[in-house]
Amino acid sequence: MDRNEVRKAIDELIDEMSASHSLQLNELERRDLLTVLLNDLLTSESKASQEAEEEAESSARKQRETKTQSAEQIQQASQDSIMEAKDRLQPLLLEYIDASAANEMDRAELAEQVSEAVNELMAQEKINLNLREQRELVNMLLHDMLGLGPLEPLLEDETVTEIMVNGPKQIYIEKNGKLTLSDVTFRDNQHLMNICTRIVTAVGRRVDETTPICDARLADGSRVNIIIPPLAIDGASISIRKFAKQKITIDKMLDFGSLSPQMATVLKIASACRLNILISGGTGSGKTTMLNALSRMIDTGERVVTIEDTAELQMQQPHVVRLETRPANLEGKGEISMRDLVKNALRMRPDRIILGEVRGAEAFDVLQAMNTGHDGSMCTLHANNPREALTRMENMIGMADLKLPPKAVREQIAGAVDLIVQISRMRDGGRRTCAVTEVVGMEGDIITTQDLFLYEFTGEDADGKLIGNFKSTGVRPHFTEKAEYYGLHRALLEAL
Repeated sequence: MDRNEVRKAIDELIDEMSASHSLQLNELERRDLLTVLLNDLLTSESKASQEAEEEAESSARKQRETKTQSAEQIQQASQDSIMEAKDRLQPLLLEYIDASAANEMDRAELAEQVSEAVNELMAQEKINLNLREQRELVNMLLHDMLGLGPLEPLLEDETVTEIMVNGPKQIYIEKNGKLTLSDVTFRDNQHLMNICTRIVTAVGRRVDETTPICDARLADGSRVNIIIPPLAIDGASISIRKFAKQKITIDKMLDFGSLSPQMATVLKIASACRLNILISGGTGSGKTTMLNALSRMIDTGERVVTIEDTAELQMQQPHVVRLETRPANLEGKGEISMRDLVKNALRMRPDRIILGEVRGAEAFDVLQAMNTGHDGSMCTLHANNPREALTRMENMIGMADLKLPPKAVREQIAGAVDLIVQISRMRDGGRRTCAVTEVVGMEGDIITTQDLFLYEFTGEDADGKLIGNFKSTGVRPHFTEKAEYYGLHRALLEAL
């Protein structure tokens, strides 16, 4: 109704009720009563309208939830049908296609043959799948025949940085620095073991009860660690550190907020000035990523020798020799350790020696190399802070059983290592360079160091991301003279 019509109707009602109840209202009382009743009516109408809207919205939300649930149920039913078809057809498919011949075939050609075989077998077994389900089934069978089975979709997903398999039914993935449980599973323990065997045989290694631990790498360079029963109680465990398809540079780390522009400049200068750099941090903190980024500053005319347990460094230079350790054979012979490779590298006329990770007696040989003209060498190790990194280096030299006095060992370290870059993985999943520390020399029996940069944590934002500042200590670097020799001292002092 129009507002005037409503007003008129109420006015008539007042007349009627006044007459029936013998009420005498003057003009002012009558007008006030009309206003109150009109306002009450409009308010109740607004409430009714709001309640109707809320009810409609609630009903729509319930319908959406029902649709989502039914869509999920349909998807789950479809997935169950595919898995059931796969379990029935996989043994029959092996009679159609020879597995050894399949490994030699081109993937596209094999996909065509598998698709034809699947069509015949589905008709034979009276299995009904739509075209999408059939395509997914062929992909799954191909992944099992050529790839890493259920892990293939995770390897193809570029947002996944790490894959952790804890037995056949539990697979965790890391995305944006956070761990989540994926919905991917293996058929059973044997299926998981088959995939483990496929990974290690591709790099000439083996994993069985006699050698239940193995380090390997995938075709794309991703690092893999496998440990199987009886050591892994709940089934084989696979840890895959995925190989980044995008090359991470110091400039990209700057965009991620892993370091400050001044810090980036100093690290670039340190690498270009051929300083011996130690990169320290915890597991998964980004040590290898930092090593790769710093190695981009190496001159293209230099001969670089890399030594790793499992080759994963991404050198950008044209003249690179990559060496990899080898485990012992069944008779316990033929092992080639890091120490053997470091000793051999010294005979290969390297300009720089890059070690993936120092974790034992090879630390002594690395120091020898750094102290005998192979400046510009780099390596990584596990430690919580720069001072601890030096202590760990000292302890590892002790593993070489050389019976050197502690002071002599520390003098070797102080003379060899120029810079320690400390990296940490924070609780928000981000990696940050927490300290850049310079090794200055010796004072009595103690190695003296000075911090050039430090990271100060200040709080966190509404999204749970940590906030902090990268602070320069303002100290003049000990390697300023070296920077001057390379014509980089002005840029160095400006950055500090």
